[in-house]
Amino acid sequence: MTTNPALPALGTPPPATAARPHHIDDWRPEDPVFWETTGARTARRNLVYSVLCEHIGFSVWSLWSVLVLFLGPEYGIDPAGKFLLTAVPTLVGAALRLPYTVAVSVFGGRTWTVVSALALLIPTALIAYVLEPGVSYTTLLAVAAAAGLGGGNFASSMANINAFYPQHLKGRALGVNAGGGNLGVPAVQLLGLLVLATAGAGHPRLVPLVYIPLIVLAALAAVLRMDNLPRGAHPAGRPLREVSRDRHTWVISLLYIGTFGSFIGFGFAFGQVLLVQFPGDFPTPVRAAYLTFLGPLLGSLVRPVGGMLADRWNGARVTFWTFIAMALSTGVVLLASHQGSLPLFLTGFVLLFLLSGVGNGSTYKMIPAIHRAAARRWIAGGLDPLVAEDRSHQRANALMGIAGAVGALGGVLINVAYRQAFQESGTGEAAYAAFLAYYVLCLAVTWAVYLRGKRGATTG
Repeated sequence: MTTNPALPALGTPPPATAARPHHIDDWRPEDPVFWETTGARTARRNLVYSVLCEHIGFSVWSLWSVLVLFLGPEYGIDPAGKFLLTAVPTLVGAALRLPYTVAVSVFGGRTWTVVSALALLIPTALIAYVLEPGVSYTTLLAVAAAAGLGGGNFASSMANINAFYPQHLKGRALGVNAGGGNLGVPAVQLLGLLVLATAGAGHPRLVPLVYIPLIVLAALAAVLRMDNLPRGAHPAGRPLREVSRDRHTWVISLLYIGTFGSFIGFGFAFGQVLLVQFPGDFPTPVRAAYLTFLGPLLGSLVRPVGGMLADRWNGARVTFWTFIAMALSTGVVLLASHQGSLPLFLTGFVLLFLLSGVGNGSTYKMIPAIHRAAARRWIAGGLDPLVAEDRSHQRANALMGIAGAVGALGGVLINVAYRQAFQESGTGEAAYAAFLAYYVLCLAVTWAVYLRGKRGATTG
């Protein structure tokens, strides 16, 4: 039987001291003795500061969902151009999620958290420098692309925190980590509302300037309070290649497009949708900004609930029923759009934000559960349990990176769908019909792959 000398046997007391400050050389979250005496406290501390840095990353990633509300006639940008400005950072953030996942294994969770946090100074400083009437649209697109740096933070943060927690607590921990990060979307939108309501639409630079000192403080907190885990606790490049050949990777990615893609896509586009679709009810950006933050706030707050429900009732079951509810809610939005009913429209969208948050948590909980089931098969085939557990963690982290990258593309597709629908017909009804069809596809795939027969046991 294969052994792993880097991992002590279960029940071994924790070491009295660490070899290097902020570098943990012994990490065994599945060992109850280790977890109770050392692991839980260390994991919670790292989770807190991971949430802080990821939260600011989401805020920077979402900056353009706010800044487009400041772009009045003097900027010469039509609604289609504004939807593209919100799609570009989403696309760049999605592309960065794979290298950000690998970076955790190369540099360590603490080290990469500091580097990725400081990188957020680039888009914030650029926006504060160039954003004024007369700036070219090409320049704005380039600066918007730089905001995609904030989108990569999610993948590295989730991969890092996944390695800190035992299997039975992963759903809750990942839900808290992601939910706290997702709160960066409504946070920056509330800040935008404050600036619009006080300084006015002529001062968009105030929004990114607020974040510059916060970025520095978050990076400093990560330096002082976070830890690097042993190298084996994080995925290297090989698990990415291995999971890319596994069909579960692409099924989960498909589902995550529907959950997280909806959350980030709607979060980026909602304010602009209100301005374009209901111009009589929202004659000024300030009026739209009063509602823009509400959906992302609710979706972020319920994300840990999705993880906890999945811990209790199985991730696939929760995801399946979530997609049913999302399809029904999209039907409400489509009906409201056709009838021109703002109250019904807002009701449907609030439900979509809430449900996308629940689905985010439950879908991500499916990832470690799938690879935990694989570990049990490897152990039954004769592989050492500690080696199987380590491989399971690595592949789960790799799948999180891929699913996070592919899922974020859903936000791009939503903004592109809105751009096309409003450009061709002046309403978003064609886009809503496409969203409805996708949710039906996702619920059918969830049932066929994970719930039919006894397969749901692999996603608990």
